[in-house]
Amino acid sequence: MSLGCFCLDECRFGEMGALFTETAEWGPSRIPQKARGPREIAELARSIVPVAGEGPVRRHLTTNIVIRLEGDRARVKSNFLMVRESEAGPLLALAGTYEDVVSRTPAGWRFQSREIRNDIAGDLGLKR
Repeated sequence: MSLGCFCLDECRFGEMGALFTETAEWGPSRIPQKARGPREIAELARSIVPVAGEGPVRRHLTTNIVIRLEGDRARVKSNFLMVRESEAGPLLALAGTYEDVVSRTPAGWRFQSREIRNDIAGDLGLKR
């Protein structure tokens, strides 16, 4: 499931949204309203993440991944860092924890839910 970070960092928002089930909800904790389903999730990501030329390039690094299989579902917990470019060079902008529930679908494993805990947050360089 780490493909999601690649899609988000590379501004492939439609592909990122497609990693979620139709009933999944996603959204950063600082935005009160969450997006539901692949299309809304892709649109929300597109509305906050700057593409090349609109803002800083960023990279998410995911580590300490623990997966607990429960048949056709799994619970996944991991830590992440988000690094972005700045005028002074690389800037550590965010550190936190993902708590995910993923489900096996005919198309493969998809996020059913993704809780994002931003434990340490700085200047994220987002559009809003």
